[in-house]
Amino acid sequence: MVDLWVYYSNADEVELFLNEKSLGTKSKQGDELHLVWKVPFEPGTVKAVSRKDGREVLVQEIKTAGNATNLRATADRSEISADGEDLSFISVEVLDENGTMIPDAGNQIQFEISGDAQIVGVDNGNPISHESLKGSTIKAFNGKCLVVVQAGEKKGEVVLTAKTDGLKESTVKIQSK
Repeated sequence: MVDLWVYYSNADEVELFLNEKSLGTKSKQGDELHLVWKVPFEPGTVKAVSRKDGREVLVQEIKTAGNATNLRATADRSEISADGEDLSFISVEVLDENGTMIPDAGNQIQFEISGDAQIVGVDNGNPISHESLKGSTIKAFNGKCLVVVQAGEKKGEVVLTAKTDGLKESTVKIQSK
């Protein structure tokens, strides 16, 4: 059995589906912050449909992940200023072959950079990690991590590559202008 939680909904009710089969509708009572369904584990898709005044206001889905195959690096923006101070925050996710994030992945991710920029920080959001936040490597936590790139003073292309053993690497290009 697993607990499926719906957090912080401001909807009147939430209906949960597992592989298109309804698991029922629940409403928060009083000061409750979340709703819980206890269900037997079954791979597939969990969908939460939130309704307010009988009207759908939000639908979210989570799919069971397969085996890790690749990384996906995504920059918060494609251009930074070549002023020696501007930053780009690049998130990295560990994915399966269908692009589903692996929620328990803890791969050690290495970063390489080219162009006039430098890596000034890494993080993974793990509150009990003792890893340095000043290197060019960090373990993914719950399938994700972050690298912070600082622009140099020369204009041009900056290329950041994220890699880990056994998975396809990911590259992000940022223009420093």
